[in-house]
Amino acid sequence: MAGILIIEDDVHVRGAVARALAGRGHDVITEATGMAGLEASIASDVDVVILDLGLPDVDGAEVLKMIRAVREIPIIVATARDDEREVVKLLDSGADDYVIKPFSAELLEARIRAVLRRGDRTDDPVQYAAGGLTVDL
Repeated sequence: MAGILIIEDDVHVRGAVARALAGRGHDVITEATGMAGLEASIASDVDVVILDLGLPDVDGAEVLKMIRAVREIPIIVATARDDEREVVKLLDSGADDYVIKPFSAELLEARIRAVLRRGDRTDDPVQYAAGGLTVDL
C-alpha cells in the first residue's frame, strides 16, 4: 500500500484519518504543523500528502506551494473550506485533488487510489507500425 503523510492540526481528525488509512494497510506519518509537514514531505519517502489548510503556523496553501517547489508528489487538500474560488485556486496552484470535510475514509482512499493511478502512467514512447512505416509518439 501507499505511504501517506497527513498534515492536520486537529488531533482528533488527524488521529481518525491516520487510524482509518493505517487500518487499510497504508504506512502513515502525521504532522500537526505546516513546517513539520514540509520537513516530513522532504525527509520521508511518502507517496501522497493529505494537507489541511487551517494550520497553526503556516496556511496550507503556502505549504502546498513549498512542497511543490521541492517535490512532485500527489497532494490532496482535505479541509472544511468549501468556497469554489478557493478550490479552483488551490487546484491551479498544484493540488491534485480537494476533498471537503467531513468525508468518509472510503472516499479519501478512493481519491488516494485515483491520484496514485495518475502518477503510475508512464510517458514511454508508443510505436505504431503499418507496412514499411514506423512512427514513434
